[in-house]
Amino acid sequence: MRLRTPLALLGAAVLVLAGPPLLSSGDDSDSGTQIPGLRFMVPNTPGGGYDITARTAAKNAEDAGLTHNIEVFNLPGAGGTVGLSRLVSEHGNGKLAMSMGLGVVGAARSNHAPKTLTDATPIARLTEEQDVVVVAKDSPYKTIDELIDAWKKNPGKIPVGGGSSPGGPDHLAPMLMAQAAGIQPKSVNYIPFDGGGELLASILGNKVGFGVSGVGEYLDQIKAGELRVLAVTGPERVDDLEDAPTLKESGYDVNFTNWRGIVAPPGLSEAQRTKLTRLFEELHDSPEWKKSMDQNGWDDAFLTGEEFGDFLEAQDARVVSVLKELGL
Repeated sequence: MRLRTPLALLGAAVLVLAGPPLLSSGDDSDSGTQIPGLRFMVPNTPGGGYDITARTAAKNAEDAGLTHNIEVFNLPGAGGTVGLSRLVSEHGNGKLAMSMGLGVVGAARSNHAPKTLTDATPIARLTEEQDVVVVAKDSPYKTIDELIDAWKKNPGKIPVGGGSSPGGPDHLAPMLMAQAAGIQPKSVNYIPFDGGGELLASILGNKVGFGVSGVGEYLDQIKAGELRVLAVTGPERVDDLEDAPTLKESGYDVNFTNWRGIVAPPGLSEAQRTKLTRLFEELHDSPEWKKSMDQNGWDDAFLTGEEFGDFLEAQDARVVSVLKELGL
């Protein structure tokens, strides 16, 4: 026993010395995708597009074994700019990422936010999707033409709700729709909500004349018959909504799609940025993510790194240009 005890101690010492490399899957410098303590921030309320995207990505990443125990939390306010400000303040934090999209680009502009997406680290653009024009099941409007005919007669008396601030997708889509219908965008009574989850209750309660939001946010309610979809805003009909015409085929020259992606705090090391990007690259290629995209009606729009950064700059310029064109 006296001979075995020193050997056992020596073996334990070797294991301790060997331990760190074996457990380094969470280290910024390794080549895996495991990021212990990873958190996804959602800059709007539960049930909105950013929320659905973040929670879907977290579950799919865990189911695929890419990383574990991702925390998803909501920090709503000012169209996503409260969350953006928090993100930018987390300088060098490689364990935090934020779900975002065109809505945050527009909100940063319309709210004159002190921080913009150019202050964040671009990680990946994930999806693209069309908006839907929806009403409650008991709405008097059965078709897009019936809605627009009533809207043209008195634009201010038919409020339109959207899950984004002015300048965001749910604001730009109905403004472009109004312009195509011969309605002055300035006369539109647009009511912003902090995400599609907040907007839903007002549509169902007929507190707005109609709502505009992403396909994935309201697909379940449409299928359940709680919402009636009158049109989609993109170039072609959506597979799960074959009866819903595009605005263009209905005679309104609008072709509009939204997108969503992931950004991280500024000041990340090259290793931190590479690891977060790799996580989303492997998520993008996973069968779990592909299945979720089909179920939510999302189109693949994957883009990473500098290309995504360039895209964000172009989107900012696009928002400014469209708002000026619409006189807003």
